[in-house]
Order: sequence, then structure tokens, then C-alpha cells
Amino acid sequence: MTGFLYALLPVIAIVSLGHILSVRRWIPVDSWRAIERLSYVVLFPALIVRTLANAPFEEAPWGLAGALILAQFALAGVGWCGRFLPNMPGPAVGSVIQSNVRWNTMIGLSIGSLLFGEEGLALVTIAAAVMIPAANILSVYALIAHAESHDTPKPNPFKALFKNPIVLACIVGLALAGANTSLPRLIDDSMRILGDAALALGLLSAGAGVDLSALKRAGVRTLGWSLMRLLGLPAFAVAFCFMLGVTGVPLIIALICAATPTATSSYILAKELGGDATLAANLIAVETVLAMVTIPALYLLLTL
Repeated sequence: MTGFLYALLPVIAIVSLGHILSVRRWIPVDSWRAIERLSYVVLFPALIVRTLANAPFEEAPWGLAGALILAQFALAGVGWCGRFLPNMPGPAVGSVIQSNVRWNTMIGLSIGSLLFGEEGLALVTIAAAVMIPAANILSVYALIAHAESHDTPKPNPFKALFKNPIVLACIVGLALAGANTSLPRLIDDSMRILGDAALALGLLSAGAGVDLSALKRAGVRTLGWSLMRLLGLPAFAVAFCFMLGVTGVPLIIALICAATPTATSSYILAKELGGDATLAANLIAVETVLAMVTIPALYLLLTL
């Protein structure tokens, strides 16, 4: 537990710094949007391509990947059942399903690398290679399927998926790994520097997006679905890991990936595809705050 806390404390410190910079307006709001866009389009894809290209896939625990995908589909099913609850219109259901299957990859990468070094970074990246495409497919379909009817044509989910820079980075990284191709030193060193920047800026941006007052404003629906996401996805992930024989470090990485809050990009996609954007924003804020308590609590339960 001590090692986990040492790994988590720098993450909390950097997230807190981002929150302070945002609250004090030392960095303007528009600048944060630019930082998030830079991380999403350039820095994070560089980190994924390099890590996947260098990952030892011949030793990769594919049970980890399978367990996480199964957990995503299971919690998506739980969100779909929300359509039978009162005061749950279609757009809200779509936003809940998206929240249930997305995860904050930056936090997962940071904790994984600080806790287990290169092994942890490689395992989280392998998880990202399967969870990010699955999350995008499930989210896009859920938001489109539950959006209110409009005269405008619905976007093509597959087109939206393959325009995603994170998905494209996963494809490139897996292709390089499958071809057993080593990156030239210049490119490898450049991507390593960009990847280091991705972790730092990603955590600062996550902190800038934290809204502590969201806990006061959160209604029963937001709080309930936030807890369902933060506790349900890790529970499913660990259960499927046990079923598939995943143990040791991969099991802990599965828990960490599943226990992170939903991705901050959920709001943008909900707004673009007809989901409940306000609910999506509230879920992001509440989950980000609560995750600082639930992540160490779940890790403690797993490692007792």
C-alpha cells in the first residue's frame, strides 16, 4: 500500500496544481482548451505509438485485455438498463453509457508507470490499445442511438471512430509491434519527450477541469451513476480477471485502469452527438473528485 500511495501522491499533487492554476486564472480558460487539444492530437498519440511499438507483446497478458473489454460491455449494459428508470430520457442514457465505458487514460498511465515503471506503462498502454477503441464504439453508438430525433442526418460512427487520433495511434503502434519494427533512434527519442509531456499536461488539464462545487450541486442521479462507474467497472474488471486467470501486476493494472474516472472528452462527444452534455459534464466533475478516494480504497481491498 505504501508504494501505491507514493505513486498516487505525485498524481494528486500535479492534478491539484492544475486546479490551482485554473482557479487562480494564472492560465486562461482558452489556453487550457488549447493544451487539451495539443495533448489529444499530438502528445498522447506519440506516447501510445512509442509504447506499443516497444511493448513485449509476446509476453502480453491478453487475459488483461479481454477482462477489461468484457467489463466495459457489462457496465454499458447496466447503463442501458437505466432507460427503464424514471427521469432518464434517451440523451441522458447515452451520456451514462458513455461515462460507464470511458476512462481517464492519463491518470492510468501515470499511476501505472510510477508504481511499476516500464512494465506498468507497457501494461496500461496495452489496456489502452483495446479499451479506447471499445469505448469509442460503445459511446458513439450509445449517444447516436439515444439522441433525440432531429432532421439532420446522424453521423457515421465508424467514420468518427477512425478519425479519432487516439484510435489511429493504437493502430499505428500495433502495426509497428506486429511487424517487429524498431523505431529509429531520432524518432524514438522525440516520441519519448512528447510522451513525457503528455503525462504532465494531461494531469494538469485534468486538475483544471475539476469542479469541487459539483459535489454540492450533484443530484441523486449524478452521484448514483458516478459511484456506479467508479465501483462497477473495477468490480467487473477484477471479476473477469479472476475468471481468465489474470493475477499479479496485470491484475492490479486492470483495477487501476478501470478505477480511473471517465474521460474528460466525454462532454465534447456528448455535445456533438446529441447526448445530455450537462449530465456528461457533471459526471466528469463528480467522478474526478470521488476517484481520489475510491482508487486507493479499491487498491487496498485488492491487495489486503
